[in-house]
Amino acid sequence: MTRPKEDSKFKAFLRENSLTMLTVTGVFLGGLVGFIIKNSTGDWTKREIMYISFPGELFLRMLKCLIVPLLVSSITSAIGGLDLSMSGKIAIRANAYYFLTTISAVVLGICLVTTIRPGQGAKIVEVRTESVDKASKVLTPDTLMDLVRNMFTDNIIQSTMFQYRTEIFENTSISPPVPMEEWDFKSAQREGSNVLGLVMFSVILGTTIGRMREKGQLLQDFFTSLSEAMMTITSWVIWISPLGVGFLIAAKIIEMDSITATIQSLGWYFITVMLGLFLHGFGTIAVIFFLGTGTLPYRYIAKLSQVLATAFGTGSSSATMPLTIKCLDGIGIDPRVTRFVIPVGATINMDGTALYEAVAALFIAQYREMSYSFGNIVAVSITATAASIGAAGIPQAGLVTMVMVLDTVGLEPKDVSLIIAVDWLLDRFRTTINVMCDALGTILVNHLSRNDLQSVDRLNAEPHELLELGANGHETKE
Repeated sequence: MTRPKEDSKFKAFLRENSLTMLTVTGVFLGGLVGFIIKNSTGDWTKREIMYISFPGELFLRMLKCLIVPLLVSSITSAIGGLDLSMSGKIAIRANAYYFLTTISAVVLGICLVTTIRPGQGAKIVEVRTESVDKASKVLTPDTLMDLVRNMFTDNIIQSTMFQYRTEIFENTSISPPVPMEEWDFKSAQREGSNVLGLVMFSVILGTTIGRMREKGQLLQDFFTSLSEAMMTITSWVIWISPLGVGFLIAAKIIEMDSITATIQSLGWYFITVMLGLFLHGFGTIAVIFFLGTGTLPYRYIAKLSQVLATAFGTGSSSATMPLTIKCLDGIGIDPRVTRFVIPVGATINMDGTALYEAVAALFIAQYREMSYSFGNIVAVSITATAASIGAAGIPQAGLVTMVMVLDTVGLEPKDVSLIIAVDWLLDRFRTTINVMCDALGTILVNHLSRNDLQSVDRLNAEPHELLELGANGHETKE
């Protein structure tokens, strides 16, 4: 009699977790196939690697296509469905969590790098690439001001496709050469969605719709329907994730020059960053989550396996955002919280990036045998926090903001080339931690806001809905 029940439970488990298991399997198989091909064949051309990554590229393009409509509709509908005071409470709780976890990540990274000192005696082969050269031609004030400019966009349609950027260029007609601070500059548009500007616009639009009440109901219904439509498309796209992440991982491993040489030259640096990410993700965040909810987060992390595998495979927190929202909806988190906290978190909450940039700056200082004071360490902490906010949720965006952190210690921007060999791999691990932190933060904010949300539901509910709330264990009396 018990065997049919056991079989039904097993089938239900497979039905609920099959996609997660397939995605995780795709990551491991992609890595295994990549290593086998890398060690058993000769060098591959860029075109051959492009053929390998093509299925993964299609998957990534599908996810990125959903970012803008999902982000705008989710934030607008979430804030528009709440009154201003409720939206403010959720925003304060979310931002307090983001600030606390980011500072904790930076402090942890600095403690590890000053204790392990991975830069002493390291033998590194500098790798100069086009991305490093572009990152080297950046000034810290320009980066910070561009961050603010992008927040207050002057063209919302343009922001869906481009970001504002200040470009500096040397006037070769002047002799002798002048410092970078005296180079000419111009305004430019860099390809890629201005996510920060879209978030700000959506927050303001949602707040306006909420204040309009009945007059804004038509717009509220439109954005709610658009958000639900995007989530339906997401539920279709996620079935390609096992195949997509597998090919992306395999192509990246084949693209590496020499795995052995990379590990030998940057082994201690790699270990330091990985140790920091692990301790932060499964230690610091777990403690903060426990203090806020009274429970440990590990069962939620297990339910986020597919999201974390996708984050690792794509290396993009923004591209993973649709899947994160879909997964949290399945867990039972209030959609009004999810659709506000996740898009904002994917934009400004970059714990893994903050930790990595703090470790990288002090690692390079140790390698260059440059002494740094306690004041330098404090400056690195502040700059790494600011830089992580400015880093877009796209692969290797940290290279540009890394220049800001290096400048704090007095290092040359070109020193970014010292760590570029392992940046692609560390980028995927820190993106995974970023996404996990966003998801756990959403669960925490939902827990802290549950009583307030129930009060809003009771206030806006019809009489028959109040009876349903009472039947579900909620108080119906004010």
